[in-house]
Amino acid sequence: MSGRAKRIERDQALIDEALKRGFWGRLAIYARLSGPGWLQSAITLGGGSLAGSLYLGVLMGYQPLFVQVVAMALGVVMLGAIAYVTLGTGKRPFPAIRDYVNPVLAWAWALATLMANVVWSLPQFSLATAAVQQNLLPGLGESTAATAAVCGMILLLTVSITWFYDSGSWGIKLYEGLLRVLVGLIVVCFFGVVIKLALAQGLPGKAILRGFWPELSLLVAPARELQAAVAATGGYATFWSEMIVSMQRDVIITASATAVGINMTFLLPYSMLARGWDRRFRGLALFDLVTGMAIPFVLATGCVVIAAASQFHGRPEVALLGSERSAFRPAGVPERLWRDYKGLLEKRLAEAKRRGDNSAQSIAELPAADKRLAATIVKRDAFDLARALEPLTGDVVARYVFGLGVLAMAVSTITILMLISGFAVCEMLGLPDKGWPHRLGCLAPVIGALGPFVWGEARFWLAVPTSVVGMMLLPIAYGTFVLLMNNRRLLGDAMPRGWRRIAWNTFMTASLLFATFGAGWSIWSRLGLISVPVVAGFLVLVAVGHRWRRQPADQQTTAD
Repeated sequence: MSGRAKRIERDQALIDEALKRGFWGRLAIYARLSGPGWLQSAITLGGGSLAGSLYLGVLMGYQPLFVQVVAMALGVVMLGAIAYVTLGTGKRPFPAIRDYVNPVLAWAWALATLMANVVWSLPQFSLATAAVQQNLLPGLGESTAATAAVCGMILLLTVSITWFYDSGSWGIKLYEGLLRVLVGLIVVCFFGVVIKLALAQGLPGKAILRGFWPELSLLVAPARELQAAVAATGGYATFWSEMIVSMQRDVIITASATAVGINMTFLLPYSMLARGWDRRFRGLALFDLVTGMAIPFVLATGCVVIAAASQFHGRPEVALLGSERSAFRPAGVPERLWRDYKGLLEKRLAEAKRRGDNSAQSIAELPAADKRLAATIVKRDAFDLARALEPLTGDVVARYVFGLGVLAMAVSTITILMLISGFAVCEMLGLPDKGWPHRLGCLAPVIGALGPFVWGEARFWLAVPTSVVGMMLLPIAYGTFVLLMNNRRLLGDAMPRGWRRIAWNTFMTASLLFATFGAGWSIWSRLGLISVPVVAGFLVLVAVGHRWRRQPADQQTTAD
């Protein structure tokens, strides 16, 4: 008997024992067997989550703490449904969707997953490289040669870790163990930063607790702490308000998209099947998602929002206001901050020109209120936050602990993106998801190593548009699995009945509507009327694909 077969047999014996035990005894065995949920945690705690959390705090303070909690809760529902279908049937999702639901949806799901992996890899490599060069080893400098060396080491590390997964049962165990360490490191680092921050300056407990209550006004109005600054701009208050609201929507979508992305829906079923799980493991799957994914995500992202809000929200970057001549960057201000600040004020000048207002001919002549507001909403990144924390938490926490957490986020996410890509490539080519086909498929996201060279100073903000693209693709996966959950031909006696089916469909529909709303908003805001024929064309393809749906092999045998 192979090592993998022995491990599967041992795990199945343990789950049978767990089902006979009481609550605490069952949890103890569940904790021992958990694994796929930690893989999900490793991908959801990445550069997109960090960027989304940071900008939530910068723009909206403590008010949007609810965003990622709600998004994660709905994501757990959908991933739980995916686990239910996969473990109830034992079928690989790609052929199941192709044969029982729609071949166009199956291919759209796989291709969208692969595309999302490649796109999301860009900010991860950029973020990891920046963490090393700016926080952990600043003496290296940021020359092209130094960046290439750091990026190469990160690429070698992530490929090596990912290929452990193809080394049999010991490789899977080692891979999952390494990711648990990285996820734990992420949570400990950011939680430690907030604890140190609370001890150094104190934190507003009531405001933080209120932030977990949904506040939908953030979709249509600037955050409370910004409204006075917006009003101070007088006749241009509407202009600034619309700009800030647009930014808030983008960041909310970013934070929501990075909670559960389309590639996570691809990873979960294959990681469970690789461990030999079946319908007896359904309870463990839900426990694994909550403890391995949801709790670490909420803790880590919540800490980043709190830290960013405490240091940046409603506070202008004072150094930006130290120069009256827009042509020169004040000493100590990073180029990217200066460029973003000027960009905001140039939009204000363009609006004045559109109105025929000639009171200001240059940025230097703009009113102080406009400059102050621009300096308040300018895009800060994780390294600005680290610098802001240094006087309060000390150099060790602000630079090294924070930098280590950022690096762990990026590295863990890159390895998971590689793993998922291997699964997706093998499925589309009809090859076994192991050996060299899987290893080579894992290399698709290495294109992300170009991120630090292509985007340069914009490396951190890149996670925001990247996540918006991810949100556009998410309804494909959610809608597909709603159909799978209600497919009697596929599920047979495993199909939920009575109140359970009502509950599943209610929560899954809520998740689908949430994802569709975010995707629709993203598509319309970027493509406008062009989005109508694009979406319509996709729906036509789905309709045609439904007519060409392959008859499952089991039904062909019965028919014969």
